[in-house]
Amino acid sequence: MNSSELALYLEAGFIDFNIETDERFLPKILTNNQQEQVKVLENLLFELEHCDEFFFSVAFVTNSGIACLIDTLKELENKHIKGKILASQYQNFTEPRALRRLLQFPNLELKIITSDYNFHAKGYLFHTHATSAKDENYTMIVGSSNLTQSALTVNREWNVQLSSMKDGALIRQMQEELNQAWDDATPVTEEWIAAYERIYGEARSQRQRAYTKIHKLYKINPNKMQAAALQNIAALRAEGKNRALLISATGTGKTYLSAFDVRAAQPKRCLFIVHRGLIARKSKESFEQIIDEHITTGLFTSGHREIDRDYVFATVQTLVKDENLHAFAPDAFDYIIIDEAHHAGAKSYQKVLSYFKPKFLLGMTATPERSDDCDIFKTFDHNIAYEIRLHQALAENMLVPFHYHGVSEIVVDGELLDDNADFVRLTSEERVKNILYYADFYGCDQGRVKGIVFCSRIEEAKALSEAFNQHGKRSAFLAGATSEEERARLIKRLESDEEGVDKLDYLFSVDVLNEGVDIPSVNQIIMLRPTQSAIVFVQQLGRGLRKSKAKRYLEVIDFIGNYENNYMLPIALYGDRSCSKEKLRRIVHNNFLPGASTVYFTDVVRERIFDSLNKNNFLELRKLKESYQLVKSKLGHAPMMLDFLALGDKDPYLFIQKKKSYYNFRQYADHYESTLSATHGRLLEFICLELANGRRLEEVALLRYLMQHTQIDVPAFIQYMQDKYQLTTSAATVASVVNVLSMQFFKTADAQKYGNMPLVNANADSICLSEKFSSMLANKEFYGYVNDTLAYAEKRFLFDYKPAKFYHGFKLYGSYTRKDVCRILNWAKDESAVVYGYRVKYNTCPIFVTYKKDENISESTKYDDRFASPTIFNWQTRSRVNIDSPEVVAIEQPETLKLLFIKKSDAEGSEFYFMGEMLHKQSIGTTITGNKGEKLSIVQMFYEMKTPVEAKIYDYFEG
Repeated sequence: MNSSELALYLEAGFIDFNIETDERFLPKILTNNQQEQVKVLENLLFELEHCDEFFFSVAFVTNSGIACLIDTLKELENKHIKGKILASQYQNFTEPRALRRLLQFPNLELKIITSDYNFHAKGYLFHTHATSAKDENYTMIVGSSNLTQSALTVNREWNVQLSSMKDGALIRQMQEELNQAWDDATPVTEEWIAAYERIYGEARSQRQRAYTKIHKLYKINPNKMQAAALQNIAALRAEGKNRALLISATGTGKTYLSAFDVRAAQPKRCLFIVHRGLIARKSKESFEQIIDEHITTGLFTSGHREIDRDYVFATVQTLVKDENLHAFAPDAFDYIIIDEAHHAGAKSYQKVLSYFKPKFLLGMTATPERSDDCDIFKTFDHNIAYEIRLHQALAENMLVPFHYHGVSEIVVDGELLDDNADFVRLTSEERVKNILYYADFYGCDQGRVKGIVFCSRIEEAKALSEAFNQHGKRSAFLAGATSEEERARLIKRLESDEEGVDKLDYLFSVDVLNEGVDIPSVNQIIMLRPTQSAIVFVQQLGRGLRKSKAKRYLEVIDFIGNYENNYMLPIALYGDRSCSKEKLRRIVHNNFLPGASTVYFTDVVRERIFDSLNKNNFLELRKLKESYQLVKSKLGHAPMMLDFLALGDKDPYLFIQKKKSYYNFRQYADHYESTLSATHGRLLEFICLELANGRRLEEVALLRYLMQHTQIDVPAFIQYMQDKYQLTTSAATVASVVNVLSMQFFKTADAQKYGNMPLVNANADSICLSEKFSSMLANKEFYGYVNDTLAYAEKRFLFDYKPAKFYHGFKLYGSYTRKDVCRILNWAKDESAVVYGYRVKYNTCPIFVTYKKDENISESTKYDDRFASPTIFNWQTRSRVNIDSPEVVAIEQPETLKLLFIKKSDAEGSEFYFMGEMLHKQSIGTTITGNKGEKLSIVQMFYEMKTPVEAKIYDYFEG
């Protein structure tokens, strides 16, 4: 940043917000806003990643705050970036553990204000060197955010971020304040922390006593999402439904929710069925906190036979035995609850369900997709009472937040661990030391670590547990064959903080702890297995997300090797089940989770995820059919495309990519008898393949309008687009739309493939549906498919449409093929086959760049195309072109619209990200080396990006 650029940023920030500038240096308010998906933390991390020195001054530093920054602080240590952190003893709130974690970084200086107990300043200062001393600059963040998890992620905080040259008065004043406070502060040493620990402990005890007094007044009531679920269950009962399924993430209070509903329904007798005795006991205890005191409760498990009680909590293993089942009359219970209802397809559950005849049956599960080859939705009559998925629960603060660290597996014997790693490599001493290093480095919130380690094989889990013990950790292995009593004993050892108990630090397992166990105090989870299923990953993550007094967050350490299924990590972590590669890439580099949770991938790990994502085939028929059948089971009937959007499942465009139309896929999946002809089928393929991607809205909107109205003229349609969608269109675009819908835009072969039948007719006065297409819409089945596809395409376009980031018909950073670009630029014909890197036509010049070029391409096409900065792009024409070539002259003309489209590599497929409009600044004639070593003429052009590239996008291409 230089002084002239700074002047522009200040003008945009303080005089005219319409000025396009680099967002990194724009004066701004930083706050936490879940709806806008922004956190103060992301700005703090960005500045740390791009600075060469920093200075923090805050009143409070907590362990949870350090957990949000720990990975970036480690990166700064590796890069030898120095920093100062100044904390305060204000209210003795700063945590000793947090100070100790900061002391481990040799590149950090740490001091604390002890003399001024009213020191409450919060400021963050970052220094960035430049190519010349006069261009040195600083960025400051000043406001209300302390270095705590809540302040950086969820609290309503207000902070101002400003950038300045090094000699700016504001920066100099801040430096003076910081330096004065620093000079007055006390260096933090281990000795000082030991002394402070006693003072902090007393202050913390006082705060806890005050909290306990308030908490005693607290009455357990349904939270916001539980209340909504209870309303839905009550509504189903009012409609005469006698079965319902509740889908609720692990740790979100399913048991309490069922207790609230039982209290509302007031059955004379209730049966609660689980598959573990431990869960039966805990469920009984939970119910007793909610239901009326006069209601009696009892257990029917191994060793307990309290079957005469009002409410009975039974294991299915006990209940399924004939002599036990027949101890009850079939109508003995008015209300039956099935916990972990995805097991309801098992013979034991089916036997129990077939025997009893309750007035109401409630199933509860976090994973309905895992249903033991049984249609769980059919079991509960397709009545889904409510869905509370993991990310909803995190947003609603129903679970503790988690800090996920995706770190690299090590290289053993010269090879990175992969899916086929043998036992020796999995249990090598080198790997054990690496695991222990990260386990200690990340630690836990407070108290001692209580961890679960998930392994890929039983023998690996046993061996690693033994290795942990040899290194001074206390661990045990839990197997499927472990008895209920032994399991309970091991879990108690893990959870206990009592004196005299032989405590455990870690439990090792493969799949045993995925479900059916409740260990709220777990504060660290270690993943030592490739992700085979997003569902299983979330189950295992959920083991540590249950709220507990002893923790404010969960540490998750995932060791990621060269695994084929690495692409599942973003699906599991970010909760996106669309299986859209474009969307998943965007989610990974946006990196937003609701609530205070965070995700960190090392650069190496992030590249492994992208590589796995690029290689994975989301169009595998078996997986598509499974997804289709799942949604069909949920609904109880064949779904349409909009149903997939409503249920948050796979993007139905995948079905189109595989079978050319959703109708074709349904024919494959269901083999149902259709009323449609081959002509209907071809037109559906046209609508699906050419319009359903939602790249341009006008074709979709025009067809939807004409399906409801007779005709419309061009001015009226332009006004309609503005009124309904706040989208400005033009007569030229409407002409292009008609050209597309009459199939004139397409190459002859493509038009013939679709039947070469116009969907619309246009004259000087109006546009209407063609007679043939209009008559075909009389077929209700055809009409249904057309309407569903167009409605889907409309939603797909509008999902991330923002008028402020919509330029020349393109969404900023949206993805487009060359064919899409030809259409949106209103070209008369599809010329995508001959566009290659760029083409000048109709005063437009789309430029397509593969940023990371394959090493095997010819020498004459290894163009030096790159960003010099977020505002400058350097680009080269094709070879054998000089400064006087007509195409160069045409490109340089100000009236030629130059639009940049980039993909990172060929592995990303045929779609390019739209980066915005470019303004030509300079051209230089130069040369490039040809395939035979000869020098070929070429033109180097320098462009200014009209809209500076957003920081995360810029880092994605540069990374």
